[in-house]
Amino acid sequence: MLYFIVSTIIFLAALPILYWLHRQAKLDVVTTPVPPSPGGPPISVIIPARNEERNIKACIEAVLAQDYSNFEVLVLDDRSTDSTPVILAELSAHEPRLVVLFGKELPEGWAGKPHALYQAAKSATGEWLCFIDADTFIEPNALSATLAKANESGADLYSIVTTQLTGSFWEKTVQPIVLTAFKIVFSPQKINDPKHRDAIANGQFILIKRSVYDAVGGYEVVKNQIVEDKALAEQVKWNGYKLVLAEGYAMAKTRMYTSLSTLWEGWTKNIYLSLKGHPTRLLWGAFGASLALVMAFGMPLWTLLAAAWGLNGGGLLAVMMLVESLVVWSVLFHLRARAAQAMKISGWYALTTPIGAAVFAAMILVSAWKVLSGRGVSWKGRTYDPKVIR
Repeated sequence: MLYFIVSTIIFLAALPILYWLHRQAKLDVVTTPVPPSPGGPPISVIIPARNEERNIKACIEAVLAQDYSNFEVLVLDDRSTDSTPVILAELSAHEPRLVVLFGKELPEGWAGKPHALYQAAKSATGEWLCFIDADTFIEPNALSATLAKANESGADLYSIVTTQLTGSFWEKTVQPIVLTAFKIVFSPQKINDPKHRDAIANGQFILIKRSVYDAVGGYEVVKNQIVEDKALAEQVKWNGYKLVLAEGYAMAKTRMYTSLSTLWEGWTKNIYLSLKGHPTRLLWGAFGASLALVMAFGMPLWTLLAAAWGLNGGGLLAVMMLVESLVVWSVLFHLRARAAQAMKISGWYALTTPIGAAVFAAMILVSAWKVLSGRGVSWKGRTYDPKVIR
């Protein structure tokens, strides 16, 4: 009877929690295609590139294919050691709209990406600045549609969540879990509500008024922050300007990581920086790790215990306990299948949820340990001292 009572309590709690969590991750503003306008304010598209030989050509070609007519493209080569400079030279030789800049040595107190973006923005001439990562590939209507939606919503900074391209098993298993978790912690509804202090942007695509960028101090103000997109969003919102984070699945695609090792490096860095200096978020991290561990190990154990109890004379109560666990599994797999399909991943990958949850829990625990132990973080071949990272 005790087993059944505990099972029923878990069952009654699990269903509303699962639905509530996935509701928090919903993006309430959607960017949809629009007809290209004959004219518009000049936009400067800025792309930082450090060792991006795999992506930079496709990224630039996608920008140059825009149906918006009034834009320039500035690419800053951030001291790449691969063939990125050669690719940029070849592209710029045949495209007058492409301006290639060369980054200076990283000064003390600066993180790499803010410094690259800061240098490029100084050379930009547009009324709007559009920051795009080199691993992001925008659709031909992206500039037209995001500018139209930014004007419609009155946004001073308009950022979109892009479709995540996934190739390997680990990307398809881990990415949906982690991205859902981040949208729960940084609720889009709160981000878009001026009354809430929560602020975040997606550095893969940020469209910001040049006047607002200058007014808040641009990337120079957040020069030592590796998660520079969130830091810039905070400066915009906390200074009274309007921030909008929107769905942009039809506007752009991004391949963030390509393997388990790159997933691990990238997400542990992001989680570390989200937790560092925020005791409340450390508690959220502990909560998230606990939920992930429950999905990875607790739920399978629940089903196995119910089945074992039934096989050993548990009777009707054991059957009911088994049914409860299977109902929760069904709801979880349904919600995770929908999340996977939104990312253009087969819904069958919902069955890998326990594996993805275990990896996610490990990422949180390792990141929390780095925070508590005072260790730094490495990214793009650079190691950052935790004392200078806010």
